Amino acid sequence: MSSAIVAGRPRAVLADLLPATTAPATRARDLALVVGGAVFTGVAAQLSLPVPGSPVPVTGQTFAALLVGASFGPVRAMLSMTLYVLAGMAGTPWFSEGTSGYGMPSFGYLLGMTLAAVVVGALARRGGDRTVPRTVATMALGSALIYSVGVPYLALATGMSAGEAVAAGLTPFLLGDALKVALAMGALPAAWRLVGRGRGRD
Repeated sequence: MSSAIVAGRPRAVLADLLPATTAPATRARDLALVVGGAVFTGVAAQLSLPVPGSPVPVTGQTFAALLVGASFGPVRAMLSMTLYVLAGMAGTPWFSEGTSGYGMPSFGYLLGMTLAAVVVGALARRGGDRTVPRTVATMALGSALIYSVGVPYLALATGMSAGEAVAAGLTPFLLGDALKVALAMGALPAAWRLVGRGRGRD
């Protein structure tokens, strides 16, 4: 199917622009995207900075998860993030700081990233990444979903109170999240404009 036909679909995401003219080619494309998204998230997770007083580092994997969601759509994003999490649980050392497994107190953030990628992908299929305001709202919601799972998990895993978990697992990351949203709000709408898909739909 040509890119021009795909471009006419109102609920396309950026990954749908990649050419695939037959059913086997579409499956191969989607498989490559799923694996590539997991690898991309694993590489981004190695961009890690420790946070004093917190067992949760600042990493690039949250941005990667949200970007995978917006670019892939909900189904491919879910599969990609599930592959990332399951492979890491099985021993692939591509969680933050080269870790693996599921015993770390930050594991809840990985579950939150999977949820966020699916929701962000669903919103992207409804135009949530086509304009700057929509992208900001979509990414902000995705970030909130990550914390909605990660912070309570952190509290349960460490015995912290709710206030301590917020102080250790949310507050130190807000500035970084704002920067990630700023990157996304510039990159995603610009990508749609570049391929001529953002105009006339919003």
